[in-house]
Order: sequence, then structure tokens, then C-alpha cells
Amino acid sequence: MLRLENVRKRYKTGDEALKGVTLEIPDGQVIALIGPSGAGKSTLIRCVNRLVEPTDGKIYLADTELTTLPPGALRKARRRMGMIFQEYALVERLTVMENVMSGRLGYVGFWQSWFRKFPKEDVREAYRLLDRVGLMPMADKRADELSGGQRQRVGICRALIQNPDLLLVDEPTASLDPKTSRQIMRLINELCAERGLAAIINIHDVLLAQMYSQRVVGLKLGEIVYDGPPDGLTPDVLTEIYGEEDWEATIEKVDEEENGDTNGTQNAEAVS
Repeated sequence: MLRLENVRKRYKTGDEALKGVTLEIPDGQVIALIGPSGAGKSTLIRCVNRLVEPTDGKIYLADTELTTLPPGALRKARRRMGMIFQEYALVERLTVMENVMSGRLGYVGFWQSWFRKFPKEDVREAYRLLDRVGLMPMADKRADELSGGQRQRVGICRALIQNPDLLLVDEPTASLDPKTSRQIMRLINELCAERGLAAIINIHDVLLAQMYSQRVVGLKLGEIVYDGPPDGLTPDVLTEIYGEEDWEATIEKVDEEENGDTNGTQNAEAVS
């Protein structure tokens, strides 16, 4: 379980990005973090693994208080938190396989990592993951030869090979077309279900948040203004989070897309 208690983040400029956020995420739950730009979504995710240092409050992963860990212990704790980035954060000149294996760097010694000498079981697991996400034929390709969707799948494999307890996902679909965005969100959900992983997904797309999460948390100006099921995002709630808009049309679109997904799945099963 991940638990945040009254987490605050104030930058040197005086801007307060998080204003006392309290949140619990049980094992296996996928939540979508929504809100307008500047709401504090990326800051919240980065405070969890302390890429951004919270100003106040406490963050626990199971029984470990992350906010008080010294550097060495923090490095070990970060093994338990897989991060998937908006811009993929791959090393372009390295192969797909090498990028995936970089997720194991926290587990091997300096010289092993320098010469890329990883345990055989780690290598086998990397191949299993690449096969699971449909990238086995791409294992020896350089990262700069891949499409955006393929790069994001490599990033997912790199996060999962850490064998984490929690996934932190920052705008995984921002650079992708609508079809690929749905494929990536569906894949993240399937992998979390298979592994019993909790995940926080920072996402701007309300439709995708409603379709591919079990719970939605809405942030506005650093505060939680909604925490509940996806179907609880009524026009009034969305107006509270984002402001005035024709939210009825968005909700209707979600219903249409979900029905289409169901029909597509049934058709695929019939064909198989």
C-alpha cells in the first residue's frame, strides 16, 4: 500500500504545488490522476519517489517511510517503484534490450553494469517482458529506430524488470495517437492486474482516465477535489476540476468507447 499524509510541496519561488495531499492506494489498484496543467499531478508522482523533495508531510510504501530515508536506503527503495515517463527517457543509441536491462542497474555492482554483465535470469526476464508487450523482434534494434508506441512499451518493460511494488506513470499517452494511447493504457492495466501492482497514472485525457482506471483522483491547485469511481465524474465534478465545458459530450463519448471496446473484445474472442 502507498500512503501519503498531508504532503506539501512549496518551491523556492513561493508557489505551493501541493497543499496537504492525503491519499491511500491499496495493492493492485490502478488510479488515474487528473486535473488541469499546474494542478500538481507530476509533482505528486515525483514526490513519491523523491525526484522532487516534499516540503512537508509523510509518504509510506508499505511500512517504509520514504520521506526520511537517507540516500543509500532511498536508492534501494526506488527499486520498488517503477517509473514510466512521458518522453520515454530511453538511451537512443542503445538497443531495446539494453534499455530494458537498465532497469536492473540498481541490483548489480558497478563493474557488472559497466560491462553489461547481468545475471542470466534477468536476461531471460527481459526477453519474457519483450515478448509480453510484442517487441521480441525489436530486441536488437536501437531505440531511435522505434515508433512512439514501441518506445513507450520499452519504457514499460524497463519499469517492470525492476520487479516493483508500485508503478508511477507520468503522461504515458501525451505523445501518442489515439489508437496507440488506448493500446498503451490497456497494456498497463493488464500488466498491473497480472502482477498485482498498484499504479498512479498522471493523465490529461479524461476519456482514457475513465476507461482504464479503477479510481480517479482529481487535483486542482494542489488539492484533491475528487476521489472516487470513474463513473462518478459527472459534469458538475468535471466543472469543479477543470472549469466550464460541455462535459455531457465527453461522458457520452466515454459510454460509446466503452461499448465499442466490449464489442471489439467479443468479436476478437469469436474470431479466435
